[in-house]
Amino acid sequence: MAFMLMLFVLLCGLEMLPVLGILNATAEQPIGVCYGQVADNLPVVQEVIDLYKENGIGRMRIYNPNIPTIEALKGSTIQLSVGVPNEIIQSLATDATAATQWVQTNIITYAKDVKFLYIVVGNEIMPGDAAAKFIAPAMQNIYNALASANLQTQIKVSTAIQLGLLASSYPPSAGQFSPAASEYVNPILSFLVTNNASLLVNLYTYFTYIGNTKDISLDYALFTSPGTVVTDGQYQYQNLFDASLDAVYAALEKAGAPNLEVVISESGWPSEGGDAATIDNANKYYTNLIKHVQSGTPKRPSKPLETYLFAMFDENQKGPAETEKHFGLFSPTKQPKYQNVN
Repeated sequence: MAFMLMLFVLLCGLEMLPVLGILNATAEQPIGVCYGQVADNLPVVQEVIDLYKENGIGRMRIYNPNIPTIEALKGSTIQLSVGVPNEIIQSLATDATAATQWVQTNIITYAKDVKFLYIVVGNEIMPGDAAAKFIAPAMQNIYNALASANLQTQIKVSTAIQLGLLASSYPPSAGQFSPAASEYVNPILSFLVTNNASLLVNLYTYFTYIGNTKDISLDYALFTSPGTVVTDGQYQYQNLFDASLDAVYAALEKAGAPNLEVVISESGWPSEGGDAATIDNANKYYTNLIKHVQSGTPKRPSKPLETYLFAMFDENQKGPAETEKHFGLFSPTKQPKYQNVN
């Protein structure tokens, strides 16, 4: 089956129909797509929004409050997650008035017409980054600004982390945050638990695989292993995605947040530019990921996992690695990259 046809069907949660008019994704479906814009050749914003609608994609993540994008989403059913750029986090943390103004300008102004889902305060901040100690206070100031408009339950405040915060992840039950990461993660986790919000996690089995091809098989990273690869106590793992996510869950337990929900805020596979970066492998990964996240992990089974594919388009100004330019589901000409790949 062509990849994009599979995408149409799974995004919409419907039985396959004889035409590709399955374009009504609902809020209950767990798949979204990140709209990265680090490129100089992308379609105009309205065409992008139309492409989301045509393909039944009901959730979008953007990395800054791009006003043309927000304007184009007015009246749409697409749910939007908006990033707070890393470079302004300190100012929003140390100046409540600045945080209030940011929320008013970028969120409250449009809240009646745009379905905001998350405000994502920072992306992949590491312990040594200048913004690290400001994440939690910035989240609190943004939450307070939302609460002043009675939007704090409708729009959740979170941050997006990466697996590099884990000091260990093998076996999955050994997952725990590094001491340095814990210092800034723990206040974030406390905020999320208190406000019933999810932790966003960027999870790429591709990078884990290329970092350790000696011990990790390509099949394990692509969801194509024929049987169990790792046994960890009562749990058996047939793919690296589940093992990685359950390591995060184990780390959350050790950090005192055992019931915190996780959203996969980015996951994808490059189609060229490096080791194992091929059209065929990317097709397998995206197709299998979409199917797999409907059913949870061994540690937390039977619950669909909200997941954002990275990304909508190839981005020709990303780097420094060449693979960074080739994560798109679509080319900048809006052609589906995997349409003719079985």
